[in-house]
Amino acid sequence: MNMLFMDPGRLRTELILQEAVTSPDGAGGFTQDWQEVATLFAHVEPLRADSQFGAGQHLESVTHRVTLRYRKGLRSGMRFLLQGRALEIITVQDADETGRYMICRVREKGQ
Repeated sequence: MNMLFMDPGRLRTELILQEAVTSPDGAGGFTQDWQEVATLFAHVEPLRADSQFGAGQHLESVTHRVTLRYRKGLRSGMRFLLQGRALEIITVQDADETGRYMICRVREKGQ
């Protein structure tokens, strides 16, 4: 997708951005909860999904590409909620290095 000619009207899918918050569980460990950071609009494109098993672990591929307006502080490890589905952010990049749009490659959890 050429970001120089991005149609802002394509950013019409509502997402909830969340970040993980850890807190002590009282037994020496931690619990992880998700805290809502923002509600935003993006263009979500499904991509090819692959799963491979090797070296005793599953290697999952990216399942979606999310394009949104530039947002400071957006990073891997956060997630989007899309109609109850969790999309874990794997990579974040400034689409054309102009600070206008970002592309996130995400993996849907629970598949």
